[in-house]
Amino acid sequence: MTSPLPPAKSWFRYFQYEEGRDTPGDARNVLLIVATLIAAVTFQAGVNPPGGVWQDNNPGHRAGRAIYASEKEAFYVFLVSNTLALSTSVLVIMSLTYRFPFHLEVWFATASMLVTYASAVFAVTPGESYRFRYILIAATVPFAVRCLIYLVKKCRCKISNYSSENF
Repeated sequence: MTSPLPPAKSWFRYFQYEEGRDTPGDARNVLLIVATLIAAVTFQAGVNPPGGVWQDNNPGHRAGRAIYASEKEAFYVFLVSNTLALSTSVLVIMSLTYRFPFHLEVWFATASMLVTYASAVFAVTPGESYRFRYILIAATVPFAVRCLIYLVKKCRCKISNYSSENF
């Protein structure tokens, strides 16, 4: 049995995006699939936290609260990382579907999904915590970074045009 890969190429290089071979539409479709899978997994992990939730009220915990929350630092690392992954995947989905048919409906659906995620996370996280701000910051980081990149590129372009006109 012979390998379909040329002997000089590794599988990693073989499957990389290649501009002449792969169309931008193909790349967009692959990114949409990956981003959608990440969004689904992270949403599910936020709604059903690892370890489940307490089923009863006892000293030290309340029914409906995440069992994993008893490990405070580890739980917040999980929540911040999970929220960052969900927000980033939603940003990718929104960017790749911009100006597509039903874009407004996709926007409302993803916004609703984020609100549902936030309400579920707040419901299972012990209320006496002050660390919700870290989760909110993690949710906004991908959008803020994307906006900053856009602004820097726009300013760079204006500076470049200004300097070429005056010199």
